[in-house]
Amino acid sequence: MSATLQPYLLISTLLLCLGLYGVLTRRNLIAVLISLELILNSASLNFVAFGRFHMADPSAGQVFAIFIIALAAAEVCVALSLILLLFRQRRSVDPASMDQLKG
Repeated sequence: MSATLQPYLLISTLLLCLGLYGVLTRRNLIAVLISLELILNSASLNFVAFGRFHMADPSAGQVFAIFIIALAAAEVCVALSLILLLFRQRRSVDPASMDQLKG
């Protein structure tokens, strides 16, 4: 049984759509952060799938996916620390209540 690229692209598109929906509709910064992770996972899946089916060296897509995982880990560390700081000051993680930087 030979696999094709289409199922991978379908799953990646679903992940991207779920991530975009979460970023655009959620009113909680942590839920927005999780939605951003779905978008990054969608990109990783695309790199691995295209590397597998359309490149002479399939490990190139895997290397890009590892870079995306490292980027996502750094993004989560920074974002969660900022969310924690904002929560301590405002007692809320609602992005609408974060309209001022100081004061």
